[in-house]
Amino acid sequence: MYGHDRLYGRDRELRVVEGLLGRAREGHGGALTVVADAGMGKTALLDAAERTAAEGFRVLTAIGVPAEADVPYAGLHRLLRPLSDLAGELPPAFRTALAPLSGGDAPAPFVLYSAVCELLSLAARSGPVLCRVDDAQWLDRVTLEALAFAARRVGDEPLAIVFAARTQAPLTGIAHLRLPPLDEEASLRILQDAAGDALGTELAEEVVDLASGCALAVRELAGGLTAAQLSGGAPPPRALPPGSVLRTLFRRRHLRLPPGAQRLVLMVAADEWLGAATVARAARTAGIGAREIEAARESGLLRLADHAVAGDDAVAVRDRLVRSSLWAEASRAERRAAHALLAQLLVQDWQRPSLIWHRAALSGEADDRIADELAEAASRSRRAGRYGDSWQAWQRAAALTSERGARADRLLAAATDAWAGGRARRARTVLRQVRPLDQDGARAGLAELLRGEIEAGSGSPATAVPMLRDAAERLAGTDGALALTALMWAAEAADAAGDHTAYAEIAERAAHLPGVPATPRADLMRAHLAGMAATFRGRYAEAARLLGRAVRLGETLAGGATGDSGDHSDDSAAQAWAALAALALGDGRARALAAGAVASARLRGDAPAESYALAIAARCETLLGHPPVPVAACHEGLRLARATGQHGHAAEQLAALALVAGFNGDRDAAHRHLEALSGGADRRGLAGADRRGLIRAAAFGAWAPACLDLAADRPGDAAARLRLPGGAGLAHPLARLLAAPHLVEALAYTGHRQRAARAAEDFTRWADATRTPGRLALARRCAALLAECDDEAAAHYTEALRLHESAGAVFELARTELLFGARLRRGRRPRAAREHLRTALRIFERYGAVPWTGQARAELRAAGDAGPAPDPETAAPRTASGPGEPPALTGLTAQQAHIARMVAEGATNREIAARLLLSPRTIDHHLRNVFTRLGIRSRVELARMIR
Repeated sequence: MYGHDRLYGRDRELRVVEGLLGRAREGHGGALTVVADAGMGKTALLDAAERTAAEGFRVLTAIGVPAEADVPYAGLHRLLRPLSDLAGELPPAFRTALAPLSGGDAPAPFVLYSAVCELLSLAARSGPVLCRVDDAQWLDRVTLEALAFAARRVGDEPLAIVFAARTQAPLTGIAHLRLPPLDEEASLRILQDAAGDALGTELAEEVVDLASGCALAVRELAGGLTAAQLSGGAPPPRALPPGSVLRTLFRRRHLRLPPGAQRLVLMVAADEWLGAATVARAARTAGIGAREIEAARESGLLRLADHAVAGDDAVAVRDRLVRSSLWAEASRAERRAAHALLAQLLVQDWQRPSLIWHRAALSGEADDRIADELAEAASRSRRAGRYGDSWQAWQRAAALTSERGARADRLLAAATDAWAGGRARRARTVLRQVRPLDQDGARAGLAELLRGEIEAGSGSPATAVPMLRDAAERLAGTDGALALTALMWAAEAADAAGDHTAYAEIAERAAHLPGVPATPRADLMRAHLAGMAATFRGRYAEAARLLGRAVRLGETLAGGATGDSGDHSDDSAAQAWAALAALALGDGRARALAAGAVASARLRGDAPAESYALAIAARCETLLGHPPVPVAACHEGLRLARATGQHGHAAEQLAALALVAGFNGDRDAAHRHLEALSGGADRRGLAGADRRGLIRAAAFGAWAPACLDLAADRPGDAAARLRLPGGAGLAHPLARLLAAPHLVEALAYTGHRQRAARAAEDFTRWADATRTPGRLALARRCAALLAECDDEAAAHYTEALRLHESAGAVFELARTELLFGARLRRGRRPRAAREHLRTALRIFERYGAVPWTGQARAELRAAGDAGPAPDPETAAPRTASGPGEPPALTGLTAQQAHIARMVAEGATNREIAARLLLSPRTIDHHLRNVFTRLGIRSRVELARMIR
């Protein structure tokens, strides 16, 4: 759970505890119950809380002990002994109530509880107090009730009470904090602290998977590793070591259950989960009653719905750690009895694979006939999209298969279906079993292909690239189409990792890969790879031709062709790749292609393919100029990616959500998504991009703050962000290209016209090559921003507006209307300006773009039109950084207020003049008038007044 006096993976929980202590320090006490099962880190969190409270807090401690659970007052005796010197200050009735702590008679409960409250209050008068109560489930009843009574009455005292317990039942009415299982990265850090650097990656992953997020389990597994396991000469552990604390605890819980509940638990452990109907049959025929089912649920060994007997839900073992421990502790006779009972109870057709398995387990020997029957059942489940059933049936078939090659094939099928069902860890575990069976052949290539796909989806694309390239070379001699697919995934991983040198090499290899059938799918992949490689090299005309071909091929495949394999997952991938090609071109067909990819993957039930397609759909929705409202695909995709461990896809979704919020000027939402992207609990995002290889997500995420700066009328800050070098800025070529219009706008408004012209030139070459209306509109807007002559600017703006309408890019149209109106106003054409500014205002209000609404209103006022009263739902807040005006500026003209805000932000007169297309002398004149009206003498006073 912790190492070197710091917690791993409990940042959120520690912040909650620190908040409680901070409020107590200020005189606003409170109580909290930390709830989790054994080994999850409750004590470690209390230790961290005590370290936090080290400065200024008096710490009182009580620990529940099983041997003292029936001894009244035992816990109070330990907790309150340090306060014995204060007891004399209590009223006589309260002193008498505490007499049992030193052997006196028991008082009335209310008097005792009140005495405890008063004593803790006395202790808190000399400084804040922390009461930490560990293992509260083993406290004696009197102590627990007294402390719970006190905990509910500390709101006005500098007193914090923190309990740690396995359940919250005895502490009702007190806020609770449930500790979830640790994430993979936190578990790996604990494992490294426990075992050092001796563990290989695969062994470490297996240990972490088996530990199921339990900190103590990680340490116990690490301590039980043998030299052979550490060297790779023996398989990883399949259960906790014999005699370990947790394994013993689980066994004791099991043995304390009634006989029928014991049988139910072992049945579920033998089959992983049982349907409600099976549990009901067990209740009728195996002597397992409702009370015993309830006892099994309350033991914490099973997850069981309240109405499982009635058939409303299923029952499963809590996690792999519990299941492996129970099965390892069970005797041979207990295991056989569980298999035999299940063989009687599994009577439905869909349960036949499990029935076959349990009958085979009774014999305990390999049986190729039964293995073939299981494999056929697995194939049927796969065709129906029931990957949760198929991967397990494949694995069981492999266990009963005697021939090595057939066993490897079935293990590969099990890993593939486990991955398709969103079980990345299970897929990795099964893949590790394939390696000893075939290290050099085509099976090794297939295993490496799947392993690379898992690494890319799980958030390590840089690690995936060499795996996928190696898979392509292994497969090239036997299956050219699959080798090309491996290269396509390798290129996608290289793009996500920002390695475009590798991307170019992969595209070159794909172009000359031998043995590839001439199919639309193969042509699509080659056109896509060559087109994107040309885009990254700046060969835009060539890129447009190749990417346009990829889009047309994608539409052909989406129209009904299934390609050489007839596999819907291939269709999903092909449509997704075609959508990416269309997105690079700025072609609106990208959205339909991405939606088709999502539908195809969803129809098949392929979770990783659906997650990937949703990530692409979110990118298309975000970047094609459609209204910057929360994109449904982003939220849906984020939920799926998190649920299935697709950390790379989750990062892409968070980047898209941050960018959508940035376009809209929604600072709170953008920062929330950027915070999740930049670390959070899993540390797989923006801050860790170099380490995790998520460069593409980091680059699009880094674009969002620059958009916020533009929305807040801070073009200097936006330009600085967009021009940051390397990983600190937009370290992805497509992100830089797409952000170029924003960079041109920011540079033009800060007077850096030559730099703006260079950025506009490259973007215009790209737009002219793609010939898509959305891109051409932005290129014309850039030209308008750089135009010296008002008439020339007006011509470019007018054409840009026409192209925006053709592309359906409503929000970008509003942005262009705002820029056009501002240019007309500064050109002393207020009547023409007002028409464009009103259009911009209506669109911004429609989409709730508060900062942009404020900018449009400010320009309208400067153009002589106050406009309608602001809608309170969309009105900008009166802050110096927002578009509204602080009260101090209400007596100024619109132009004076605008200049005053820029001065407060630190802009010089020359910078302001460049942004407003005025002379520095005019700015100085306006500023003198501002000082006179506000009664101040300096820029410093002005900044203080606004802020």
